Amino acid sequence: MARRTQPVTALQATGGLLALLVVLTILGPLVAVIWRADGLSDLRGADWAAIRFTLIQAALSAVVSCLAAIPVARALARRRFRGRSLFIALLGAPFILPVIVAVMGLLAIFGRSGWINAALAGVGAGTIEIYGLFGVVLAHVFLNLPLATRLLLQGWLAIPSERIRLARSLSFTGADMRRHFERPLLAATLPGAMLVIFLICTTSFAVALILGGGPSATTVELAIYQAFRFDFDLGRAAYLGLIQVAICVAAGLLAWRFAKAAQFGGGLDRPAMRWPDDCALSRGVDGTVLLGAGLFLLLPLLAVAAQGIGAITGLPASTWEAAIRSVLLALASTALAVSLALPIALLIAGHAARAGLEGVGLLSIAVSPLVVGTGLFILIFPVADPVALSLPITGLVNALVALPFLLRALIPAAASAEATQGRLADALGMQGTARLRHAILPRLRRPLGFGAGLAAAFSMGDLGVIALFSAPGQETLPLEMYRLFGSYRTNDAQGAAVLLMGLSLGLFWLFDRGGRVNASA
Repeated sequence: MARRTQPVTALQATGGLLALLVVLTILGPLVAVIWRADGLSDLRGADWAAIRFTLIQAALSAVVSCLAAIPVARALARRRFRGRSLFIALLGAPFILPVIVAVMGLLAIFGRSGWINAALAGVGAGTIEIYGLFGVVLAHVFLNLPLATRLLLQGWLAIPSERIRLARSLSFTGADMRRHFERPLLAATLPGAMLVIFLICTTSFAVALILGGGPSATTVELAIYQAFRFDFDLGRAAYLGLIQVAICVAAGLLAWRFAKAAQFGGGLDRPAMRWPDDCALSRGVDGTVLLGAGLFLLLPLLAVAAQGIGAITGLPASTWEAAIRSVLLALASTALAVSLALPIALLIAGHAARAGLEGVGLLSIAVSPLVVGTGLFILIFPVADPVALSLPITGLVNALVALPFLLRALIPAAASAEATQGRLADALGMQGTARLRHAILPRLRRPLGFGAGLAAAFSMGDLGVIALFSAPGQETLPLEMYRLFGSYRTNDAQGAAVLLMGLSLGLFWLFDRGGRVNASA
């Protein structure tokens, strides 16, 4: 028996070694940031303004995203219609797409020369100013509304059909349903969802970089970039990075504390029933909500495609070179992320203390990528030129960013595979790579493909660490697109946006589709 379990033990040891390596790769730069940080007196008035703006915009973004998601999730939970699955899938498009593409789409709709301002000018009304707090919050709502909807929708779908059947038999009204079902559901899920989105918005860099309205609309992430890139003040950048970590850790701990599900008891997994008091008015309201959400999320993407599709063929050679560089970097980053995630997921799936081990993946969320990049620069600068290593460093950080999503997709499937196929493989004496290849991996193809697709899409759209280290000839496509936009080459920037959107979605589809082909149920 000991002989049969030895290969699994060796694989788990590999996962443990990689988990330790991930911890050191994240905490090492963090320690360097702490060591390099100077005293509190070195913070300027603009730095305190950046801290205040970061907290305000993240709080507003989280509240607005979740409040807007409530009617959308409610409508999706209560309605069954043709194309519902496709609609839910399309809701996730802003989450996959590069942030800079999403911002370009919002500018096409809400910008100074956008569709809405053109319509307002046509009727003699005022115009919308998208730069500043309004634009940052609008972009964050656009990017996080799908996530908030998914988080809240899971709460609605967790209500067993039998409870709804009982409510119908008791002639519950709409007010009764809200009191006994929806309010407890929201009380359980809404705080956690708000804190998760708050955490995401505190580390948003590209949104503030493009839509920030000067010193009054600068986030901590953007202040780190400015201190590093323009002032080369490593001490100030390090201290701001430490403050950013404190904000993220506090938000992460609160999100973990409030992340819980409403308890409605178990059911028989029957299809959802129509809710009580389902009149024509409620159907009309739900339909209007879904139509409004669909237009808000899809029109900016359609605007990007409409404005830039004709400019692709005329893009300069530097843009195509940046696109090739981004694809290669995304593939390398994805390979690294998968190589880290798979052994760690198998280790966690077979370990009793899963909660503590899963914290390894959460480190890369708690510690901002820009902070990790700053720490790596501090560590590398005395011995080598960090600029020459900008692409490998960017790929490494991108892999760490994708690691939590890969682990979240792989761990449940790995635990299920070990509990079923793993036992059968042990009984048949399958060992080593044969056991992994024939018994475990076939059950992991779907989540592995999905996670790899996310990793590739995230890496394609990254405009964070590369902005710290980049030098001429090392630009990725998002950075090239930002520079085109900043030099008022709008036509080329729009073409680059369409190219970036197509490559990101294409890589995600290829990996996700590859995981589904001949995958075991």
